[in-house]
Amino acid sequence: MVTHVTSSEELKSLVGSHLGYSEYITVTQEQVNLFADATGDHQWIHVDPEHARNGPFGQTIAHGYLTLSLIPVLLGGVMHVDNVKMGVNYGANKVRFTSPVLVGSEIRAGATLASVEDVTGGVQVALDVTVEVKDTVKPSCVAQVVFRYYF
Repeated sequence: MVTHVTSSEELKSLVGSHLGYSEYITVTQEQVNLFADATGDHQWIHVDPEHARNGPFGQTIAHGYLTLSLIPVLLGGVMHVDNVKMGVNYGANKVRFTSPVLVGSEIRAGATLASVEDVTGGVQVALDVTVEVKDTVKPSCVAQVVFRYYF
């Protein structure tokens, strides 16, 4: 269920709240290959299923930064800020890739609203995000991501 927020005051009231989880999405080899093309990172553990079969994970894995880049999409299923003129990715305060995402895995994100600060024309929001692989214990990515919303 998506949390809809309509104002900076409402965002501030949610600081410290766990906002829920996104739906699961499947990470495909095609996504990984396209990400490799976009970034120039064609390491065999990502793009060569034959070679990766004999590697440390037994198959190809997603790039950590691909997992990170999926966070805004996943968060769209957790929280939506309505009534904004514009929202932008502002960065990340901390990111860790704690376990691999095997190609074909389903991932989802859970988020807690860590902070909301006023900025000119809007607010800066930090979210503590955990990206989980379905049916595993250890998360694949933990990050504090930062967005700015301009009202």
